[in-house]
Amino acid sequence: MSDLLCERPTKEPRVSDHIDQIKDMITKIINNDFAYEVDGDVFYSVEKFPNYGALSGQRKRHPADFALWKAAKPGEPSWDSPWGPGRPGWHIECSAMSACYLSHKFDIHGGGIDLIFPHHENEIAQNRAADKESRIKYWLHNGHVTNNNEKMSKSLGNFFTVREITERYHPLALRHFLISAHYRAPLNYSIAQLETSSDAIYYIFQTLEDCRDALSSFLQEDSEKKDQINAAEKCINKLKEEFQTEMNDDLQTHVILKGALLEALKFMNRSLQFKQSLLKVEQEVREVLKVLGLLSSLSYAEVLQQLKDKALKRAGLTEKEVLKLIEERKQARINKDFAKSDNIRTDLTAKGIALEDVDNEMIWRPCIPSKPLVAQAVSTDNKVPEVEEKLSTLAVSQKVEEIPADREGKGSHASSST
Repeated sequence: MSDLLCERPTKEPRVSDHIDQIKDMITKIINNDFAYEVDGDVFYSVEKFPNYGALSGQRKRHPADFALWKAAKPGEPSWDSPWGPGRPGWHIECSAMSACYLSHKFDIHGGGIDLIFPHHENEIAQNRAADKESRIKYWLHNGHVTNNNEKMSKSLGNFFTVREITERYHPLALRHFLISAHYRAPLNYSIAQLETSSDAIYYIFQTLEDCRDALSSFLQEDSEKKDQINAAEKCINKLKEEFQTEMNDDLQTHVILKGALLEALKFMNRSLQFKQSLLKVEQEVREVLKVLGLLSSLSYAEVLQQLKDKALKRAGLTEKEVLKLIEERKQARINKDFAKSDNIRTDLTAKGIALEDVDNEMIWRPCIPSKPLVAQAVSTDNKVPEVEEKLSTLAVSQKVEEIPADREGKGSHASSST
């Protein structure tokens, strides 16, 4: 989670540490005549709550009531209670712990889309039964990350851990991929999408690095034309307005990534010679990236190097081997052996390594591979080739969008063109 730049939760409560709070809440629900006890089990009486079904728009086909407390069975963990030994029902756990730390009134309750009914519907019912003033303002339900349009699950064996994915891809590339669709929409996992997100992150940090280099090289204040300053202000205002509008509209992160943020990055690439404009736009871009969780605490150069290291790992190459191939290509061009020169470049591009001529020097950068990724044993960890093989068989379900080539002065460091 730290690698993905997720903030740590303030509390991480465990059910077994909150049995007293759970029993207290059940007692309130019973005392308010919304639940009843039968042979050590406690059930919520759905018919007592007229608004049951308001969240999901569903009603149970059978009016069976759900359990708040379950009588102990042989071999199960259990706790003493006014209704005999037992354990909490699934739904009451969340209500009791959230009420313990947030009270019965708080702003946001999240969860997967599959929890709308019955889990969250039951939470609303028991919350109101325990405290008639209970209120949660917003219910946010995320779509599932799918594989071949099937929900990832342990039972199907079609899931991947964060550690497995970040063995090959930068954590920020994974984060970018996850926010590239609206949080409520299903997101089909594919190598192509990860490659696209990895390329987008490289583009962002290469732009920021070029901006830093440009700002550090200014020897005196530049005199910018009024139209350039106006263009910068227009770019900043558009980014601010779109960011506020789309985030306020149910967190439309995917619109921001492909809209005004991308336009601002292009503006920065076109404005490397203008200090005032560049500085203002860079500050606003950093603010947006910070909120989206895409601004690392590492330097731009360090993130770029990490992205290059991951690309080398996926390609099954070392930087020394890439530099050797670059020298071979240079020599081939000197010898006018253009077929060999083209083959070296084509082979590297197929593996996700782009060669570019910048200031009379040939450099390399990660790019989207021109051919599907194949499994390669590039680690002594026996699990890595297996994971790579799993990853390489995933479905490509969405169009790959390339970052436009718009670099000036620095070649096309951050483009996807080869």
